[in-house]
Amino acid sequence: MYAITIPEPGGPEALVWTEVPDPVPGEGEVLVEVVSSAVNRADLLQRQGFYSPPPGSSPYPGLECAGRIVEIGSGVSGWSVGDEVCALLVGGGYAEKVAVPAGQLLPVPKGVDLATAAALPEVTCTVWSNVFMIAHLRPTEVFLVHGGSSGIGTMAIQLAKAVGATVAVTAGTQEKLDFCASLGADILINYREQDFVEEIKAATDGAGADVILDNMGAKYLNRNVDALAVNGRLAIIGMQGGVKGELNIGTLLGKRGAITATTLRARPLAEKTAVVAAVREHVWPLVEAGHVRPIVDRALPMDDAAQGHRVLEESGHIGKVLLTRS
Repeated sequence: MYAITIPEPGGPEALVWTEVPDPVPGEGEVLVEVVSSAVNRADLLQRQGFYSPPPGSSPYPGLECAGRIVEIGSGVSGWSVGDEVCALLVGGGYAEKVAVPAGQLLPVPKGVDLATAAALPEVTCTVWSNVFMIAHLRPTEVFLVHGGSSGIGTMAIQLAKAVGATVAVTAGTQEKLDFCASLGADILINYREQDFVEEIKAATDGAGADVILDNMGAKYLNRNVDALAVNGRLAIIGMQGGVKGELNIGTLLGKRGAITATTLRARPLAEKTAVVAAVREHVWPLVEAGHVRPIVDRALPMDDAAQGHRVLEESGHIGKVLLTRS
């Protein structure tokens, strides 16, 4: 088969579409013929040599895909050859085929075409596991998501609104803020011109946000804590603003706040299976009812994955960037 490989870490030009051995499904796995994948920030880090795949997993980038099952490994039930699926991956999505643990498969939701379904697994699993399974966002609470126009952000807005929360977002342009508003965001903050701490407090009569989903890490750490309401929960899922920061413990104690930080890729299979099952139970009905939809900025040929990486690095996109096979 062909796959995107990374012979040497570097810029987008380091991604090379080349022939590699076919994957073989092991026990509890299926082989999926990939129709599409999607670009995630973690793929950019892997390309640069900063985020190696877990031992024993595919060396190729790509943390999600959509396609058709072409082979069933031993010990798998409930799936058949020919089923159209999307999947959460440890890696290997930028390829013609990928082996996937059966517990990380999802059926393509009704009303979503097969190629577009690749935009769903990573964002739905990330948002549902962090915002709802860990931070326990509840109806009527205030939810702040940084990078509201990103793939994660656009999904977080929709899911938070679906459960009845008030949603605040940060974004860097009016176009992006307007798009967030079209998805239901209530409080719009231009982080280039406004202080999000001041804005969220002004919009909540000084109370702050009950749950914050943060992709920045160190740069926003203390400001996020300042923006929390009493009993607030900060969920950190990214490090775009650095990895080391100082925390005012006194402020956190005074708010009786909680901070969590998670990734999906390195979690044990059982944990990822539980997250995928929860997404299928709680999110898929919302997608099929039309209350939540995948937001796709553009689709590019998979062998031009380098351009997909450039798009993410330039941060002009809204939603997901897909890589599709012709």
